[in-house]
Amino acid sequence: MIYLALCDDEEQSLAVLKKRVDALLREHGIHAEITGYSQSRLLQYEIEEGKYFDLVLSDIEMPCIDGMQLAEYIKKHLPEALIIFITSHMKYVIDAFELSIFRYVPKNSMDSRFSHALLDAVKMIETRSDQTYCIDMPTRMEKIPYRKIRYIERDGKNSVINLTDGSAAKVRKSLSNVSKELDSEDFVFIDRGSIVNIQHIMKIINGCVELEGGVRLFASRARLDELKKRVSAFWGERI
Repeated sequence: MIYLALCDDEEQSLAVLKKRVDALLREHGIHAEITGYSQSRLLQYEIEEGKYFDLVLSDIEMPCIDGMQLAEYIKKHLPEALIIFITSHMKYVIDAFELSIFRYVPKNSMDSRFSHALLDAVKMIETRSDQTYCIDMPTRMEKIPYRKIRYIERDGKNSVINLTDGSAAKVRKSLSNVSKELDSEDFVFIDRGSIVNIQHIMKIINGCVELEGGVRLFASRARLDELKKRVSAFWGERI
């Protein structure tokens, strides 16, 4: 079961969106609970009260709490939730990259782009629940979801896996071996001693890579161009 929230202050648009989402998910045999909100503050209140969503589809320009403010709130309280903006106002796209928005769908391109955006989001939700890095040591056994890995750094002959909750796990393996075991394009070397999860990159300025949570790491000159290409491609998939 996937839990979706739809938010649009125009009730007619909200009803049309809900009908479209429901029809598309049924067509593909995807079981979902869909809740619509014509007031963004009501959605924010229900999240505050503990309601969970895997995916939120929202307009941007709304009264009281706009889509940008709503997305910022969601990222703080439901960091694993994906957000799709359905909007006529693409001028906000660049500003919203720091919020790691999954996809943007212009309202005038709904027929050509909406179904791909929604199904891609569902696929990611279903896939990432299965992607885990396994630590199997004499004193410790643990499965770590890929999405919770922010970056990995070398510590002598060990590797330290830094997680989104601020904790860390040390494994007695080289960084190269950990990278091979991850076997995912989401993880990229930024220098010989650090691997970052592209999903958590907020910006790159003068070789400084800023991750969610305010973490700053420096990329080597030799790897900077390739890193920028990878990040640009990753972000480009969301527009």
